Amino acid sequence: MKKNSVKNVRINSEVQREMSRIIRDEIKDPRVHPLTSVMRAEVTPDLKYAKIFISVFGSDEEKEKTMEGLKKSASFARGMLARRMNLRNTPEITFVLDNSIEYGVKMSKIIDEVNHGNEG
Repeated sequence: MKKNSVKNVRINSEVQREMSRIIRDEIKDPRVHPLTSVMRAEVTPDLKYAKIFISVFGSDEEKEKTMEGLKKSASFARGMLARRMNLRNTPEITFVLDNSIEYGVKMSKIIDEVNHGNEG
């Protein structure tokens, strides 16, 4: 199975959806910020590993604490994923902080500032 095959894309989106629900409803770690989103999931074609890209709306300290809490909860989340999805193998989960939204907002502000500077 190729990395971008239809099956792999479908599995990635299903894992993303289920991990989002697991983080929201099942993980009770107080360090995990309530405004935590799963941006995307990348499951290897052999279903052994999954990278879950996380975005946290909050301060840098809140992001750090959320990532700590998620890393501690990774085996629990994997077990929940195994119960919810019918996969041959349940992938080992790695959480990765995704700052792409913040980067986009920052770049948008810079572009706005440059445009306003050119108007005057």
